[in-house]
Amino acid sequence: MTQYGFYFDASRCTGCKTCMIACKDKRATSAGINLREVKEYTGGQWKKNAEGCWEQDVFAYYVSEACNHCDNPACVKVCPTKAHFKRAEDGLVVIDAAKCIGCGMCAVACPYGVPQLDKSAHKMRKCDGCVDRTSQGGNPVCVESCPERALEFGDIEVLRKKYGKADAFAPLPSGEKTKPSLVIKPCTGAKPAGFEGGSAHRF
Repeated sequence: MTQYGFYFDASRCTGCKTCMIACKDKRATSAGINLREVKEYTGGQWKKNAEGCWEQDVFAYYVSEACNHCDNPACVKVCPTKAHFKRAEDGLVVIDAAKCIGCGMCAVACPYGVPQLDKSAHKMRKCDGCVDRTSQGGNPVCVESCPERALEFGDIEVLRKKYGKADAFAPLPSGEKTKPSLVIKPCTGAKPAGFEGGSAHRF
């Protein structure tokens, strides 16, 4: 089975949010619902050393986050109505809106916090990999819109052969449990998954 996934190059991302806006425009999501979200991850401080000189370990970088269409998706496991399912033809994790009751169990289970409640429809929403486009051979709008080409989409095994197997860095959690269909190129100064000395900000 083909498994589609994303590649994210953090060294290219400038935090412009073009991917986020393109997704929001395509999916016509209401205020507060972002199926792809760009966050700024910052940390460090200035301090004086023993000689009285100022030193710093300040860092900041951006992370573009969406559903990682995991090989072992926690959302699918906990959904009581089986609204969440993994497509056999491409491995994309999608939600059947007709079955969704908006209970939010998927949001609690997902280590990435991806599913979000659309209060007006009382349904959960998440990135579906722009399945209407990708099933026809196209790219998700987030990939096509990125001016820095920091995002790529395709067969995850092809992406891993091309870019490696790294799939986590702070503030993202380790991918050991859900096995995300994600490849990441960390930027200079990127912190490892599990690092607790920084904060993720929506800006």
